[in-house]
Amino acid sequence: MSAPRYDVLCIGNAIVDVIARTEEDFLTAQRMAKGAMMLIDEQRAESLYAAMGPATVISGGSAGNTAVGAASLGGRAAFFGKVREDQLGRIFSHDIRSMGVHFPTAPATGGPATARSFILVTPDGERTMNTYLGACVTFGPDDIDEETVKASKISYFEGYLWDPPAAKDAIRKAAAIAHSAGREVAITLSDSFCVDRYRDEFLFLMRTRTVDLVFANEHELLSLYQTSDFATALDQLRKDATTAVVTRGAAGALVATRDGVVDAPAEPIRELSDTTGAGDLFAAGFLYGRATERDAKTCLRLGAIAAAEIIQHVGARPQTSLRDLAQQAGVAI
Repeated sequence: MSAPRYDVLCIGNAIVDVIARTEEDFLTAQRMAKGAMMLIDEQRAESLYAAMGPATVISGGSAGNTAVGAASLGGRAAFFGKVREDQLGRIFSHDIRSMGVHFPTAPATGGPATARSFILVTPDGERTMNTYLGACVTFGPDDIDEETVKASKISYFEGYLWDPPAAKDAIRKAAAIAHSAGREVAITLSDSFCVDRYRDEFLFLMRTRTVDLVFANEHELLSLYQTSDFATALDQLRKDATTAVVTRGAAGALVATRDGVVDAPAEPIRELSDTTGAGDLFAAGFLYGRATERDAKTCLRLGAIAAAEIIQHVGARPQTSLRDLAQQAGVAI
């Protein structure tokens, strides 16, 4: 097996985030489930944008954020995701490439516009997302660049990709290529509502070893096993997944395998501003650590450092070098 050219390949919806601060009553008036991600059509996207307050436009998308985070740590990252050849698509492409991420996916020349996610942040820092998938629904098997998959130590994809039908075939293709090259495949469950939609399919991916590594937060884990008891869910997860990473907010995070559980605390922060991207950046730190063969404790620490940076400002892309922050925290990079 040849040495990998990339530490992490991230596959997901290429989305431009439109972020605004709001109050709880706005969510109620707009009939939104706080903390969830809802899929919306283009008409709803336009009406919501008109109703929102002043907004910040920043490139985002779960897997894209993870790729940028890995690059900020000094990792070699790649990304697959579909944009259209339009203004937002050009913004997204420029932003991710400017961070040093390899982005070979060709833009669509027709069809739906580049995806947008309208993110409402309440005073407690919780984010509620309304996503118009746009061009993302055209992402399919032809967008999987075989050589990039083979050259990536870990291929990681977001559970949100299970919404556009063609993307499922793309992920199965990428997983087969990765495994044939002796590489690992990872999934993030994305959010509890996504788990509700695809519970059986996600469990199938884990139990058939289509994925080797699973990321979930506490809410997603409880949803996956339809229980309110964390210990029960974790015990079942250890049976179903080869390796699982579970984040628990301020309570830290853990790595679970059949052999046992390793946990680590969250990093201290000055002030919680916006939780958008916390899980994405935690995954970036952990994946970078795993790709560079760090032990589980160090992988968790790198994830915690990356997540702590992102939740202290608006937007899901790092504003400070994560490599510098890790070194300042005493983690050798």
